[in-house]
Amino acid sequence: MKITVQQIDQAAERLEGVIVKTPLQKSKRLSELFNANIYIKREDFQEVRSYKIRGAYNKISSLTDQEKKRGIVAASAGNHAQGVAFSCALLKIKGVIFMPTVTPNQKIERVKHFGDGFVEIKLVGDTYDDSSKAAHVYCEEHSAVYIHPFDDPATIAGQGTIGKEIYDRLEGNLDIVIVPIGGGGVASGVSSYLKARNADIQIFGIEPTGSPSMYESLKAGKVVTLDKIDTFVDGAAVSRVGDLTFEICQKNLEKIVVIPEGKICNTMINLYQNEGIVTEPAGALSLSAFDHLAKEIKGKTVVCILSGGNNDLLRYPEIVERSLVYQGRKHYLIIEFAQKPGQLRNFLTKALGPTDDIVRFEYMKKTNKERGAALVGIELKDKKDFEPLKKRMEAAEINFRVLTNKELLYSYII
Repeated sequence: MKITVQQIDQAAERLEGVIVKTPLQKSKRLSELFNANIYIKREDFQEVRSYKIRGAYNKISSLTDQEKKRGIVAASAGNHAQGVAFSCALLKIKGVIFMPTVTPNQKIERVKHFGDGFVEIKLVGDTYDDSSKAAHVYCEEHSAVYIHPFDDPATIAGQGTIGKEIYDRLEGNLDIVIVPIGGGGVASGVSSYLKARNADIQIFGIEPTGSPSMYESLKAGKVVTLDKIDTFVDGAAVSRVGDLTFEICQKNLEKIVVIPEGKICNTMINLYQNEGIVTEPAGALSLSAFDHLAKEIKGKTVVCILSGGNNDLLRYPEIVERSLVYQGRKHYLIIEFAQKPGQLRNFLTKALGPTDDIVRFEYMKKTNKERGAALVGIELKDKKDFEPLKKRMEAAEINFRVLTNKELLYSYII
């Protein structure tokens, strides 16, 4: 099945006056850094601060009167839920929205706000997929209409209006579009429109390392379900992409790049510090891929979709932490200290460098042992300072072990 230009044009007509035709903002910093003409499609400018309103409203507004009376059901990690809630309130339709229990409070409160009394929220499971299963059961029991966040022609056509806006603005002067991928809805919609208009336009999909469901599916040649996912990039944390979105992405995407969560955090911080743009992890996903696509984008006109800005400020300490770890500037070690005076001073004077900073120190003295362990977090000015630090500790005969991200304790710390 394919999504046509006509379907996307019809979606654009339905969305007229409902959504914002978001700006295409040229980034001078990124353009100079990567020797390309780089534009950012600012979907964080939508009233619900993400592109999801496009697909949700297009689908719900296209329902028959009888279907609308039955009420609607949806599952979402947050942004689709806000789009559905906004649509329900605008169209005066009752809805029930299932969300993972780990959904940031900021998104839950926004869903309540946009729903304006027309939606009920049910928190179920740890992932979108858990919520989706519960939503389908509820939908069947109550004969409601399910509003899929990505694997539905009307939803995809709605997201495809982003591609139409990009093409209308740049027309022949467009080489590459970089899209984030969760379930594949926006990648399918945008690529369907642009490829139909100009088959030479290249579409690159970007996924987080913790949930590369489309990447693994394309590699296998069929839709696969991931056994385990990292939900940090909650807007893209999907263990199974859609059958329809897989089919479209398999045909339209040049390739998929998988990006570490720490790199995404680093991008979020850079966008805030340099452009004053607040993004959520999934929102910064596509903008995190420039280093990986430097050769492909050089000298080209590139559009990168910033898909959402619904980030809870309470998450920023973790975002900064993950960014520093990714840059190699923050490390955690287990260090053994002999149970005698002067051992910490020995570490500070003989091992720690002049710009090395202890940012965490947890130690409990063991009276029945000759040695006691401490958890020590060290922040460096430059990642190159870590090897000299380890050599100084070895020279001072300090027994230590560097924690890696494969250890349970490391996950607890981060």
